[in-house]
This record gives sequence, structure tokens and C-alpha cells, in this order.
Amino acid sequence: MNSGRTIFSQIMDYLPMYEFRQCVERYSGNYKIKSFSCWDQFLSMAFAQLTYRESLRDIQACLRAAKQKTYHMGIRGKISRNTLAHANQTRDWRIYADFAQTLIGKAKQLYANDSFGMELEQTIYALDSTTIDLCLSLFPWATFRKHKGAVKLHTLLDLRGNIPTIAFITSGKVHEVNILDKLPIEAGAIYIMDRGYLDYARLYKLHQSSAYFVTRAKNNARYHRRYYQKIDKTSGLKSDQIITLHGYYAKKDYPERLRRIAYYDEKQNKKLVFLTNNFTLPALTITEIYRKRWQIELFFKWIKQHLRIKAFYGTSENAVKTQIWIAISVYVLVAIIKKQLNLEQSLYTILQIVSVTLFEKIPLLQALADTEVQEENTIINNQLNLFN
Repeated sequence: MNSGRTIFSQIMDYLPMYEFRQCVERYSGNYKIKSFSCWDQFLSMAFAQLTYRESLRDIQACLRAAKQKTYHMGIRGKISRNTLAHANQTRDWRIYADFAQTLIGKAKQLYANDSFGMELEQTIYALDSTTIDLCLSLFPWATFRKHKGAVKLHTLLDLRGNIPTIAFITSGKVHEVNILDKLPIEAGAIYIMDRGYLDYARLYKLHQSSAYFVTRAKNNARYHRRYYQKIDKTSGLKSDQIITLHGYYAKKDYPERLRRIAYYDEKQNKKLVFLTNNFTLPALTITEIYRKRWQIELFFKWIKQHLRIKAFYGTSENAVKTQIWIAISVYVLVAIIKKQLNLEQSLYTILQIVSVTLFEKIPLLQALADTEVQEENTIINNQLNLFN
């Protein structure tokens, strides 16, 4: 069935074309475009992600060197650095943001029944952000500090499959806690977040939406202890308390009870204090849930190392957001392929294989199943365990 077709075109077959065309039409992406359509742009940028191209000139050189194969890759328009730069600068980035969300929806369904190391029925999300540094003189719209520019990628990660279900791209000066105002809340789900998101009024809105949160308490938090639960101190637990907040504004923002759990982490030699509105799960389970938040840190580290989101092909806000959303699309696409082909390799291994076989004309499953690739090193391998 795939005889004579490149690995790249077989990978792109997993993309839902009808939904892509809908996204393009929604924002008139191909309006007055005679050549080099939005699809050509997406394929060129996806190629750049999969082969780790350094610049637009690099993309142009590689695709022109393989110009006899670009037609079979699905690229119909003429490849040039200026054409791709113009497309990234002018075509609405929301085309690719919406398409990424379509892929995310498909991936969530595929990974819905996956285990994430805990026997819980609830969906568990980790919320965090990562800062991508930029040169303020080249990216003047990306304000962060007086002499420094940056964008922030705010992500809500579904721990079943480690799928980024929601992502917001903002300038670096936008504080993390503001993202809680944009977050669609899923009743019954558990949201893990660090102290940067500790805003009692916003957490109370999440509580009122019948969702749960687990976060770290601030060191200077004032409270009244109402109840004290019995604990096994040999487990590392120090206390399990039901509290109410003390202070006019804190009590006004969160008028109901909270659960405060103190735990001593031997590995870090550190006492950790958690706040949650879940009163039914065991205290140790709450501490284990928060420990899972580290997976979103690994996701950010992984995507920065293995996809092109630290070096940008354009300097406009539209170009940067286009590149980030296509990078996320490529990540989710590989996750979809991994699941649908029942592959055991990590995403890193799959990307490594794909990067050197894109122009090969062999069945995709054969390429991914037969090729043995040495993992980068023990550290990276450990980092990628969550994607196995």
C-alpha cells in the first residue's frame, strides 16, 4: 500500500485533511494565494521540525537539494526562503493553533485509558509554563524585562499519554496565575500546579466548578487548624489537617475549608506543604499526585531539546506563534502514530529514526520497527521514560 511513497508522506497521511482545510477556511488562509498554500507551508515547517533545520535558508537548501522528491512529499508550491518567511509572517497563526487542538483531541481519545503510574479514575492535569528567551531588539513585541525579551508557553498537560491539551503563548511578562482565568475547567478533574498559581480567589472558582487542585502552600500562609487527621509518621507524613484561612482578604477569597498536608521528602531533605480541596484521597496519594507535576517539566525540557522552539525562523509575533504551534502539532502527530502503530519506542527514538529516513521509500511500520537506534545517553533516556 505504501510502496514507492516516502516516510514523510506516510507520516503526513495521519493528519486529518478535512479538519485542516476547515482551519484554513476559517481564517481565509489561502485567500489570493496562487502558489505555496497553507498546506505547503505546514509541510515545509513540519519537515524543518523533523529534521532539525537551523534556519529558513537551511530549509530551502535541503528541500531544493531533494526537489525531485518534494512532490512526493506533498509539497506542490515552489520552495524559497522569502516565500516561507512571508507565509510565516502573514498567514494567521490561529490556523495552526486550531489544527493543533484538533490533533490534541484525537490524541486524548487514543490515550484516554492509559495508565500514568497511579490507580485513579480521575483525569489529572499538570499546569505550568516555560520561558523562551528572545532578543528584545529583534522581537520588540515580546516584552519581558527592560533589556530582555521572551515568550511564555503555558501548557496544561494530560498525564495520560502526556498530551498538551491546552497551550497559551504570551509575552514573557504575563504572570502564570493569569492563565487560570482562561482555563476551561473539567468537573471532577485534578489540577496540579506550583506556588506560582497560588491565588485563593482563582482557586476558589476552580473549587466552585467541582474540580480539584493540588498545590504547594506558601511559607507565610496564615490559617486556623480545624481538624487533625491521624497519620503514619514512618511514611514521611508530618501532618494532615483541615484548615480555614486566616486574614480578611484570604478568608474572603477562599471562605471554605482547605486540606493542608505536610510531608518530609528524604531524597530532597526537604519538608513540603501541600494545599488541596480534595478531602477523600489518602494524604500519601495527594503527595504522589503532586510528584507527578515533574512530568510537565520533562515535557518542556524534551520539546525544547528535540523540536525547534528555541531558535526561530522569523521575528514577528505571528511567525513565532506559527512555529510553536506547528512544533506542538508535530509532537502530537508522532504521539498519535506511536499509539496507532502500537510502537514500544520512546518518542525520542521515533523522531531519531524519522529524521534520517524521511526520504526513504519503505513502509513506515517497517522503518520504525526494524531500525535500532541507540538512546542519546542515560540522562536523556531517564528523562524520556514518561513517553515510553
